[in-house]
Amino acid sequence: MRVDKFLWCVRYFKTRGLAADAIKKGHVSVNGQVAKASREVYATDKIVLRKDQINYELTVLDIPQSRIGAKLVDIYRKDTTPLEAFEHLELLKLSKEHYRAKGTGRPTKKDRRDIDDYTEEGSYGEFE
Repeated sequence: MRVDKFLWCVRYFKTRGLAADAIKKGHVSVNGQVAKASREVYATDKIVLRKDQINYELTVLDIPQSRIGAKLVDIYRKDTTPLEAFEHLELLKLSKEHYRAKGTGRPTKKDRRDIDDYTEEGSYGEFE
């Protein structure tokens, strides 16, 4: 089975076209080599996929006949993505919450209080 079709079948991408685009951009490698969309995937192949700032690492266990339900995905692949990757994504989300876009003007009174609360909790504790 083609690697783009496999990634679509095991539900890493919503459409096969999105999977092909990610492969063209070089976000997918099979057994350590950057893959083309037409590359064949076999059982025991190791796929590294970069999606949403996470490097997913999967091992192909079996090849599905067609797109499968979400509950059956674990039959066809083993996800060996380290937990640190997901923790890094959580940290990125938290850091974006406190980011102010350039050109939004001065902070409002509420923004200033939120910033003060954020900085005070880190250095003094919650109730001091």
